[in-house]
Amino acid sequence: MRLPLLIIHICGGVVGLLSGAAAMSFRKGSRRHRLAGNVFFFAMLVMGSSAAYLGNVFGGLFACYLVATAWLTARRREGETGIFDWATFLFALAAGVLFVTHGIRLATGAVAPTPGVPVGMILFLGFVVLLAAAGDLRMLVRGGAFGRQRIVRHLWRMCFSFFIATGSFFLGQQQVFPKAWRGAAVWFVPALLPLAAMIFWLVRVRFTKAYKRKSVPSSGDAHSLPT
Repeated sequence: MRLPLLIIHICGGVVGLLSGAAAMSFRKGSRRHRLAGNVFFFAMLVMGSSAAYLGNVFGGLFACYLVATAWLTARRREGETGIFDWATFLFALAAGVLFVTHGIRLATGAVAPTPGVPVGMILFLGFVVLLAAAGDLRMLVRGGAFGRQRIVRHLWRMCFSFFIATGSFFLGQQQVFPKAWRGAAVWFVPALLPLAAMIFWLVRVRFTKAYKRKSVPSSGDAHSLPT
């Protein structure tokens, strides 16, 4: 089963990269943006679930968690929550604690490091998961996501899941590149571009008047952001 799943994983990753780039390029809230976002959502679920089965359990499930919670945030009406939100919160909390604990043990030498996996990256991802869990808890306590907070929740989770895809490919799979291209610093640009886009949109949403009274449309179409 490994070879067919590997092919499915690669196909999901390629579609996710292309659709994610398209969603970032199209006008926010447009029909093309929503279509590309929906394709990205399903592609990331395929890529993440197959990655988890192939051995990258944390990375695969975290990608699925991010894209699923972001998609539901855009699809639901304001103030709507459900049992799924409690389940994802508990998953993020448990995964974050385990990952940060593992990173601390690696940093202190309590366990042997995994070749090719920087301890700093493990701690960084662990704290991001805990941040996501804190956001889930805040949303549940408030009875849902509202206004600009709803846009921010949708936005950063989609962008970070896209970063998982770009980072995994451009930095983590360079063995598939021609030998002369491997190790080049230029690959950090496409790998980190989703994070740069995330920061740009978060600043624009939180600190401009255009988003003061706007929210993600609740028409049932996922990934609808105001222009």
